[in-house]
Formats: sequence, C-alpha cells, structure tokens
Amino acid sequence: MEQQDRWTKPEPLWREEISLPKFEALNEDKATEVAIVGGGITGITTAYLLAKAGKKVTLLEADELMNGTTGHTTAKVTAQHGLIYNELIQHFGEEEASLYYQAQMDALQSMEEWVKKYEIDCNWEKEDAYLYATTQKGAHKLEKEFEAYQKLGIPGGTQDALPFDVETTKALSMKNQARFHPIKYLLALIKEFTKMGGEIFEHTKAVDLKENDRIEIETGKGHTVACEKVVSCSHFPFYDGKGFYFSRMYADRSYVLAIEPKKDIPDGMYLSIDDPKRSIRTADYEGTPVLLIGGESHKTGQGVDTSFHYRALEEFAAQTFGIKKKVFHWSAQDLITLDKVPYIGPITRNNDRVFIATGFRKWGMTNGTLAAKLIGHYILGEDSLFHKLFQPSRFKSDPSMKQFLSQNFDVAAHLVDGKLELVADRPNSLKKGEGMPVQWHGERAGAYRDEEGKLHVLDTTCTHMGCEVEWNSAEHTWDCPCHGSRFNYDGAVVEGPADKPLMKIAIEENHEVPPHMNESKQDEHGEQP
Repeated sequence: MEQQDRWTKPEPLWREEISLPKFEALNEDKATEVAIVGGGITGITTAYLLAKAGKKVTLLEADELMNGTTGHTTAKVTAQHGLIYNELIQHFGEEEASLYYQAQMDALQSMEEWVKKYEIDCNWEKEDAYLYATTQKGAHKLEKEFEAYQKLGIPGGTQDALPFDVETTKALSMKNQARFHPIKYLLALIKEFTKMGGEIFEHTKAVDLKENDRIEIETGKGHTVACEKVVSCSHFPFYDGKGFYFSRMYADRSYVLAIEPKKDIPDGMYLSIDDPKRSIRTADYEGTPVLLIGGESHKTGQGVDTSFHYRALEEFAAQTFGIKKKVFHWSAQDLITLDKVPYIGPITRNNDRVFIATGFRKWGMTNGTLAAKLIGHYILGEDSLFHKLFQPSRFKSDPSMKQFLSQNFDVAAHLVDGKLELVADRPNSLKKGEGMPVQWHGERAGAYRDEEGKLHVLDTTCTHMGCEVEWNSAEHTWDCPCHGSRFNYDGAVVEGPADKPLMKIAIEENHEVPPHMNESKQDEHGEQP
C-alpha cells in the first residue's frame, strides 16, 4: 500500500504484505457438528482445538478472516490487563482473582507451545510488561496493585523511572509476557485446521439462529447451517438468546499510530494508567523496528472528531520518541462487561448448545485463546477450574449493578438527546470525503459525499434500538453511541448488535460539485485526516 493511501484509509500494520488465504462464501445449506461464527483469534483457535479433538467443524466469517478486532489489535500477549487485580480481589475475592491470572497465563503458555510446535514465524518475543503512572494519585494506585500482585504471587516489582522520556511517578512490572504478529500466528492455526478437514466460509454473515431438534443458523443469503453446537465468536454475539448482552456491555474505541522513532526503542511493553492513557510496544515492519503508540479510548459514537485522536497520539509520539516516519494508523473496537471480566460459556444458564465469547476489554489475545480452550472443554464435556469465573450468567452485585444502571442511563440519555438534536447543515455543503448529520426535508439525516462527488443520504436512526448514530470522520462510518453498532457510509452494518442496515434516503441532486468543494478536506499538515 502506498504511504499516502495509509493516511486516506486507516489500515493495520498486521495485514500489510501478508498473503491471506481466500475462502468461498457459503452457497448452499450445510450440516456440521459444531458451527463457529467469527473468524478472529477466538473463532480460529476454537475451530482448531475442536477439530483436533475429532469434531466436524465449520467456521463462518461475515467479512474476511482476521479483519475485525483481531486484525486491529496491538497484539500484546499478557496477563497485565491494566489495574485489574486489586479490583478483582475487592469484588471477587483472592481465590477468583488468582484464577483470572492463572487463566491468562495458561493462555499465553498455550500460544507459546503452539508457536514452538508448528515452528510459527510470527515474531514471538518474550518481554516484561509495565504499567506506569504520571501522577501521585496514579502512583498510589500502582502501590495497591503491587500489593495485589504480592497476595496473588504474581512475579513483578515497582520502579521509579522508565527507559524513555516521560515523567513517571511509579511503574509496575509483570515478568515474562510476550508480543507477536497475530496474523502470521493465526495463519498457521488456519493451516492446521483445514488440514484436519475443517471448513471455512468467508463473506457469510450469520443473521439469526433457531433452536429446534438441531440448531439452524440463518445466513444473510438465505442458506442455513444445521449443527449440534454453535459458538458465537463474532465480537458482539450475533444471537442474543434472551441474554440481553446489549444492556450488559458497552463498546469502546481506541486508536493506534505506528512510527519509526528518532530515539532508541525501549525494551518492554508499556501502558499508562493516568489519562490520557498511552500504550507502547515494539513491532517489526520490513525488517525495521517500529513503535506502536495506542490510546485515546472513548465510548463508540461519543468521542470528539475522531481525527483528533490520531493527532493526539502523533503529538505524544513526537514529544516522547521523535518521529522519523509515520507508517500506519488504525483503530479498534472493544466490548467491556459490567465487571470487566469476559463472558465465556453458555449463552444462558441452562443452554448447553449455544456458547458465546465476548467482552475482552482490549485484551483479546490471551482472552480469545482462553475462550477457545474453555468453550472446547464445555463442548467436549470436560471440567475446568475457570468455567465459573467467566460464565456469562454470573452477576456480581458490586460492581455489576452500579455499572448496569450507569450504562443504561447513558443509553437513555443518548436516545433522548439524539432525537432532540437540531442540525442546521444541508447536504449540498459537504466537500468530497466529508460526512455529518444534516437537515433533510426538516428531519435529521446523515450525509456523506464520496471522492467521486456522489452524495449518500441515510436515516440516522440505528436499526438496533432507535438511537441516533454519529459520524466517525476517521473511519468514514456512522457509529451508535448507545450500544456500539457501526455502519458504513452507505448504511451497511460494520459491527453489531444491529443486524439491519441504515435506511437509504432517495435523493435527486446535481452531482457536479461547486469549485470550492472539489478538493477533499485536509488537515493542517496537508494530509488526509
């Protein structure tokens, strides 16, 4: 991909110059033992493990394999999930907090074993992970987290400085974590899965599920997949099954900038705990070490102009490391549960045929692998120490009730505010590459003018529960501030829980754009936002 193109359209480093296998769309009805919906790290690893155990497995992917959250990760393989262990001790107790750490490390060790077993060339590197604070309040929080490490027997320690130019009040290490290239790693598991007879269908969207004598998955093109068990690994569950997951999670977006720095690249992986949070890790691109700078998280559909977030990361990178060259930029969406622990297991308490894995809170590499192992145990009838901790039907009164009320009050507020919002802009005011809410015959609508000058106008009412979507200028999508659904500029669903596109509004206009609108909108550096 040309350098300029990377700034016109955000793309992750991981998919660049990688030869990805292509799989046909499902064009007939299909029967299988286990159907897996979602072609990211969770779906692929689950498919591999179940096929290895002798199951007939079919994997369905709505788009292309590894093009969702897995393809847009920072690819840290670590049990250091921010400030989590002191909180887990407070809400779950020491025993379950210890199980959380053990589960993450078990996933890391399994991944390392597979890298060695299949001799996967995926830039697997062992490194220590660090949390760091830039305030005295943050330093106190790290001291409490270190006390939790000591209670749980987690190898690590504190220090007062880091090997790069940032003011630090305290840092906390976790020993023997890892980083890797996720696509190269998963390509090896795909190869093993298909070698064992596993089937993969891309561009095959699962839209609904019927539970009869056998489970029947309905696809967007009208075909069905009949199976005994189904696993939803599609980020947001494609089927709710009366689990009300849209009310028990919220969607969060974050951003990544890949640079060649002017200063020396430090060893280790880093995450700040004070706002604005910053994630730092090393990667390799075309034989050259680069830095991945992440952060700027916000609830989906509720951030400022999304191009701002890339500029904020660029400013931090320039001040801290210096920028020789900007290489890539991209963003990702993650789901966060009420108590910050993923939902992994039966979709509802008494359902032993439909399983979900979701709510990984930005830590999908270990959680996705863990989910594959746990769901494999469920389907094979095996017990696991970790089943109870991650079961989706759990409900811890503290903090779950507080977060449930907070999140759903937030949804209600956005539902009302969106309906009352007054917009004055008209569609004809849009430049090429620009989108925004507009007035259309007295009603709120969403308009986008593409690079050919064609105007696309949509009803901005989210097809999930009726909230008003907002324009995401960095990704050229319409994002819902209530439950995180995302839609392309032409209305097509990008991410759920919505499963129906935004309604298109028929328009008549002169497609000739006035001279002052001929150029795409650019930022102050002369680059595409």
